[in-house]
Amino acid sequence: MNHGIGHNRGPTLEPGQSWRRISWQKARDQLLPNLPIEIVRLRVKRAQALGLPYRTYAGIRAASGRDVIGFLFSSNALRMLDDEGLPPDRAARLAAMRGADRVALVHPPRDPDRVAAPLDAAFAAPGIVHSWSETAAILRAALRARGLPCDGTVIVGDTDLERDWLPAARAAGYLGAEQLFPG
Repeated sequence: MNHGIGHNRGPTLEPGQSWRRISWQKARDQLLPNLPIEIVRLRVKRAQALGLPYRTYAGIRAASGRDVIGFLFSSNALRMLDDEGLPPDRAARLAAMRGADRVALVHPPRDPDRVAAPLDAAFAAPGIVHSWSETAAILRAALRARGLPCDGTVIVGDTDLERDWLPAARAAGYLGAEQLFPG
């Protein structure tokens, strides 16, 4: 397709475009059934307990097919600059999260054994020197150590490298640090 001067990248002119749109809408409608109001209310409360906007929680739940029961935070997302702990705003936000494990993956030179509450656990993070399979093994080992299923855990990161943890861990979803810690 030519994207030369003046092309606005509008709708495709390929045959079957209308049929694909109808098929896509039908599949989406089947994927997102109408839930009873009681279930929606419970899920709104669950999202609030986790500290997530409802739309974010519902999207993760729809994509993974299960509830969020854990968060895997990078030390970058937590702004852990040294072993002294978390910045007060991040610590308060984590302390307010209820009903899910809060696990940190810390990058060197930080020591996972020195990470404390409000986090439930900490492990060494995979780095740029690790292969894809090594990264996957490190991530899954941290989840296994906490008894967390991959598809029930959300990764919270702050770099492109950490975004790649999502498929490596086969996690439920990925949130950028700015989504969970605005401001």
